[in-house]
Amino acid sequence: MDKDNTLEEIGGIALSRICGRAEELMGEIRDLRRDLHRNPELGMEETRTASIVAEYLRRLDIEVSEGVGGTGVVGLLRGGTDGPTVALRADMDALPMDEDTGVDYASSVPGKMHSCGHDAHTAILLGTARMLSELTDAGSNLKGNVKFLFQPAEEGPGGAQPMLDDGAFDAPAVDAVFGLHVDVNLPTGTVGSRRGVMTAAADEARIEIVGKGGHGAHPHTAVDSVVVASYVVTALQTLVSREVSPADSAVFSVGRIAGGYRNNIIAPKVNMEATVRTLSREVRDVLPGRIEGIVRGVCEAMRADYGLEYDYGYPPLENSDEMVDLFFRSAGALLGSGSVVEIDDPSMGAEDFAYFAEAAPACFYRLGVRNEEKGLGVYPNHNPRFDIDEDALVVGAKTMTVLALSYLSPKD
Repeated sequence: MDKDNTLEEIGGIALSRICGRAEELMGEIRDLRRDLHRNPELGMEETRTASIVAEYLRRLDIEVSEGVGGTGVVGLLRGGTDGPTVALRADMDALPMDEDTGVDYASSVPGKMHSCGHDAHTAILLGTARMLSELTDAGSNLKGNVKFLFQPAEEGPGGAQPMLDDGAFDAPAVDAVFGLHVDVNLPTGTVGSRRGVMTAAADEARIEIVGKGGHGAHPHTAVDSVVVASYVVTALQTLVSREVSPADSAVFSVGRIAGGYRNNIIAPKVNMEATVRTLSREVRDVLPGRIEGIVRGVCEAMRADYGLEYDYGYPPLENSDEMVDLFFRSAGALLGSGSVVEIDDPSMGAEDFAYFAEAAPACFYRLGVRNEEKGLGVYPNHNPRFDIDEDALVVGAKTMTVLALSYLSPKD
């Protein structure tokens, strides 16, 4: 994969001009991010965020559609010449947790925090929208269109598919889509991606073990659902260790187990909840049946009944080889090939950008936000002390800008 590129301009716009404008907008993008960080909103509740996004886009004379898929916003920068349409996506929602960073822009809302970087994603895409509008004379110099997708509820229940169902990829149809996510494993100033699967599918299994309650002193008169559940959990671990090829990857984790009343009562029921993560669609298709087979077998052997509900969540996120190649060429020209990283392994985390990637050729990439000297980007996502090096905001905005211009200017 060629990461070296000596381009000095893309789409007729000098890279130096793109970089310079991004630096000029640094203060504005940072202030947007901090405002969103102070005022986090959970999935499908992003009304304030969506209002800020819509107002900002309208000031740029970008066409705006609100309420897309719930609280989503779509901006459309129409080109002056017919051509393809490229979409750029940011997610907007926060997580239900308290913040413990101590920064002056910390969350002002108890129990809510931007601990996954979606505030940064939104601010970056707003900055990108301004740059593309200004650099192309409000789109008149574009050979095609740019759609800006501001998506709700990535953390759950999922906003990508509702946006698609609501026509986000229609009129005009989207031909390619790019998205980013901040990454504390990459230093500020770097970006990274990979061919093929980028993140895993995330499904959920809910299992109820039904025994027969009784007195703890007389277990022979009961069917102990706690003991049965213990065997079920142990047996299910063989799904990955013995039933999935070592060449594939899968995770089965029971995250919650509950049952019983007190120490001397044999519990009649136990409920379990598990996450199931897979990278291969073939493995994903097989596991629900094998989970039920194991649960059924253990319960039959131990005289218990069971109930099983299996919910399919986000699918695997699979990048397009063509879009990844474009990413490496463009980002390499912009940042220098040494700042563009080829990621070796996919993440077992999940990402509902996967639905967009199923609808159009896509590249999802990582934006480095780690700066150990500043003590920023050193805590993982979903941690109450999570924060980013804001110097990465400029890198994100100019990378997104160049990707859009590159896609709409294939001869470059």
